[in-house]
Amino acid sequence: MQIIHYPHPTLRRVSQPVRRVDAQLRAIAAEMLELMYAAQGVGLAANQVDLPLRLFVVNLAGKAGEGEELVFLNPVLRHPKGTSEREEGCLSMPAIYADVKRPERITLQAYDLAGNEVNLQLSGMLARVVQHEVDHLDGVLFIDRLSATGAMTVREGLEELERAFSALAERGEAPGSAELAARWAELEQRYCRRPRQETG
Repeated sequence: MQIIHYPHPTLRRVSQPVRRVDAQLRAIAAEMLELMYAAQGVGLAANQVDLPLRLFVVNLAGKAGEGEELVFLNPVLRHPKGTSEREEGCLSMPAIYADVKRPERITLQAYDLAGNEVNLQLSGMLARVVQHEVDHLDGVLFIDRLSATGAMTVREGLEELERAFSALAERGEAPGSAELAARWAELEQRYCRRPRQETG
């Protein structure tokens, strides 16, 4: 597992709700936290590691053994209030930063890995990180929320990432559309389909 970079297609795929949690999914969440720490991040969504699942991890401390590790499944955001603007970056777009306007306060409804429903009133940095990660799950990147001026400031960096990805594709080191579709289908079949009800 590794963090994928823009413009990898999985970053634009709308993630599917998780219907099943098993030992492998819990291991995936744990590895996502390790990758996040290694990259000095505070949040990481599943599609940033090429998994089309509605799942993300957060720890505002950004270090293992510090802060609080949070894992959210199937998040839904409601009741946005206020507005704040703050610089954001993204582990899938290294060295690219820009100011993003977001609601200052939101309500998060989600589930944890044990299947417990979570309802939280969030504000400040945690509210921003959660909104950033939920955007990822919807195939939305923070660059999509920039003003025209902000978009201009990141254009050069994005073009550099696009050239790097094209070079990978030319060398056959980037997955093709058929390979991606097969992976997505396999993962969605395992984690996103409701179990069949037995009758008799």
